[in-house]
Amino acid sequence: MNRHAQSAVMFLLGATLLHAGSTDLYLRYVKAGLRPLLLLSGAVLIAAALATLWYERRTATHTDHANHTDHATPAAHDDHTDHATPDDHNHREPRVSWLLVLPLLALVLVAPPALGSYSAMRSGTALQQAYGYEDLPATGPLRLGVADYAGRAVYDHGRELGGRQIKVTGFIALDASGRPYLVRMALNCCAADAQPVKIALTGKIPPVLRPDAWLEATGTYTPERTKDPVNNGPIPYLKVTSARPVSTPADPYDETWNN
Repeated sequence: MNRHAQSAVMFLLGATLLHAGSTDLYLRYVKAGLRPLLLLSGAVLIAAALATLWYERRTATHTDHANHTDHATPAAHDDHTDHATPDDHNHREPRVSWLLVLPLLALVLVAPPALGSYSAMRSGTALQQAYGYEDLPATGPLRLGVADYAGRAVYDHGRELGGRQIKVTGFIALDASGRPYLVRMALNCCAADAQPVKIALTGKIPPVLRPDAWLEATGTYTPERTKDPVNNGPIPYLKVTSARPVSTPADPYDETWNN
């Protein structure tokens, strides 16, 4: 891989990062708060690629000029003066450098779906106790995230949830016995550290549930609990009164515990 190839790879990778950061594609990989850093990384890569290309062309022009002067003054050979040749500046990096193309191809050609029920049911619930909970609106239905509802139900014992209509959106996951869960994958930084937070469903559950289908469940708080079969973590129930399918949200991950 010579300098021109390096510049091309860096430029394309930077452009791909800018494309991902300017659309919702980046949400498949990192949390929303990292968008500025992703855009900055893309811009730095493009600037580095252009600077490398400019430097290489400038060096090549200088070398050509030096060689022309050398041929025009043969006496210079008598002084045993060494002059740079084009090969002196055509530095090549190890072939392993071409591996940089792999993440580029992955971003351009493959847009992986967000982690779903397969990952969720093979990992224990990652519910965490918050330092505190914001006050909820006094009236009207409550629209809560999966992690927010689960945390309030388990650690705040549903203090502000009782008797309220609650709407929660997540994807469906089924355990070995067919028990349905409403799940969101929560992350701290990126998809690589995503972990599931689960709500068990009871009440008027739709008769047909397809894993990974997104559902908006409307229901009420119930103190009923169960334990995750993977890590024995606490999983609260939501008593469903109605449910409807919804499309996959632009940001499929739950960042409630980062707020």
